[in-house]
Amino acid sequence: MNLTATPAPAAVTAPPPILRAQAIEKTYRMGGKDLRVLKGVDCEVRPGELLAILGRSGSGKSTLLHLLGGLDRPDAGQVFYDGEDVYRRRGRELDRYRNHSVGFVFQFYHLLPELSALENVTVAAMLQRGVAGWMGAKKQLTQRARDLLDQMGLADRMTHRPSKLSGGERQRVAIARALINEPRVLLADEPTGNLDQETGASILELFDQLHAGGQTTVMVTHDPKVADAADRVVTLVGGRLAGEEVAQSPTDQPAP
Repeated sequence: MNLTATPAPAAVTAPPPILRAQAIEKTYRMGGKDLRVLKGVDCEVRPGELLAILGRSGSGKSTLLHLLGGLDRPDAGQVFYDGEDVYRRRGRELDRYRNHSVGFVFQFYHLLPELSALENVTVAAMLQRGVAGWMGAKKQLTQRARDLLDQMGLADRMTHRPSKLSGGERQRVAIARALINEPRVLLADEPTGNLDQETGASILELFDQLHAGGQTTVMVTHDPKVADAADRVVTLVGGRLAGEEVAQSPTDQPAP
């Protein structure tokens, strides 16, 4: 008789979150009154996931995204990136976080009207590296910008200025700009909110492709149908986290 015990399978340890908000609070002064936008929010972003932050207008979702990305400071609480408190950084260190570790996509694109699509993408690389860094890597970075625009389906639109591009094309340029510095986390604030249904669906397909390639993404939306594209959905109501849902895979769906 063999009495040798069969070793138990090793437990699978989930990787630590790449980005985490802890007890975040934020208040703005408006019209002589204090408006509490976030009221102690905890949220984490896991490596490689597509996380949707769902909520109505005024729920605090965009404010939370801006705090995760270093665009504003919380009144209380902390934001951790790779276990380090983002807001302990100062000056250039915080700039580097905003310009390199995370990339931003906004609802209204924020493209520079006097620049071509290619120039709008490369300018983000210039800002991140400075004049000396840009001049030393100009050829490689310009080619990366061309490759990104090609990936976005804009190979024949690189020399066009924003006024000559459709809304969907402008958003694709904005996504390429957000990716030029190879951020580990992509932060998208209502990326389909200014687009018609068909164009918005094509942008969601693009985010799905990026997700399939391993890009960690946080997407803010008011639309539950847009949130359905995510691996996980957290819902904000009145500045507080009201719930969390995990997307079902096809094998998880209930039998008819």
